Amino acid sequence: MMPPIVKVATINILFDLRDWSQRRELLVQGLAAEQPDLIGIQEVKLPENTAAWLAEQLGYAHVQLAPHQPVDIPGIPPYGSAILSRRPFQQQATLDLGSQGRVAQRVQVEVDGHPLVFCNGHYFWYPGPAPGREAQVERLLGWLADIPADCPIIAVGDFNGEPQTPAIARLRQHFTSAYAAHHGHEPDYTCPTPLARRNWRRVVRQIWLDAVYNRRLKSWRGTLDYIFVSPQLQVRDCRIILDQPAPGSRTLYPSDHFGLTAELAWL
Repeated sequence: MMPPIVKVATINILFDLRDWSQRRELLVQGLAAEQPDLIGIQEVKLPENTAAWLAEQLGYAHVQLAPHQPVDIPGIPPYGSAILSRRPFQQQATLDLGSQGRVAQRVQVEVDGHPLVFCNGHYFWYPGPAPGREAQVERLLGWLADIPADCPIIAVGDFNGEPQTPAIARLRQHFTSAYAAHHGHEPDYTCPTPLARRNWRRVVRQIWLDAVYNRRLKSWRGTLDYIFVSPQLQVRDCRIILDQPAPGSRTLYPSDHFGLTAELAWL
């Protein structure tokens, strides 16, 4: 008998609605080509609820929206995260991550009679190592520890930490990075895509961040997005997705992040 198989994806869709009417079509095309069972989405613009539009276009009947807590930071609009699923939710929960207004979310679904927990989050932003991110990861691990030991867990999202940072190293003590398991290394980068060059304010901001935090003027690129899986699952495939621009454009990408997809099987 073949083991159950599930396909998942994650993508930070960017809450900036400039170019949204064009970007959303690229997102739909790219995700429709993959047909994931579950998708974790970060930076859902509110109150517009860009995740609801994507779910309708893609035919996902089950959506869990998790608004982030309001923060008084200039340029940061109301936003949240969302899980899109082809399978009904048996359980749903959200977790206050304790800083920057951020939350994680999780749902339990059933795949061929087997329970599965899918967790999505958008974690502490700061270039390089950050105690705030480390504290959020500890809170996340404690929250996931109450799931029965025989129930597989998939944790996806924009973790805002590069592979060498302490928070990501801590997650690897409990989970396997699907991309690294399949390829032997993490992606060269998942952010930013050339979309950032369409907005001169973002370009100036990135130059400033590089100069202040990275002590260099060369543009930064890094791996911030992951699919983590618990030991009950085998990684059959994991790839970068949503990494192509619109026809005739070198800068119009689906988002400022690439997405990831993974095909996983029960051991």
